[in-house]
Amino acid sequence: MAGISRPRYRDIETGAAAARATILMNITRALGLEMMLIPQSMVPAVKSLLRPHDDDLPAFVSQPDEDDRPPNV
Repeated sequence: MAGISRPRYRDIETGAAAARATILMNITRALGLEMMLIPQSMVPAVKSLLRPHDDDLPAFVSQPDEDDRPPNV
């Protein structure tokens, strides 16, 4: 799926061979993932987006306005 042979993949996994960025991108896409380069200064912000929260909203959505909240039952 990633366009490389099993022996080459095994060598990359075990550290016996280095992989080019394009090969790593192909492997991640074959796994249904996306590889991204994030500036170091932005890593804390990205981690906070991925951190679970106690509410039902995704981390990247602000709290709804008072007018948008359902009435108390």
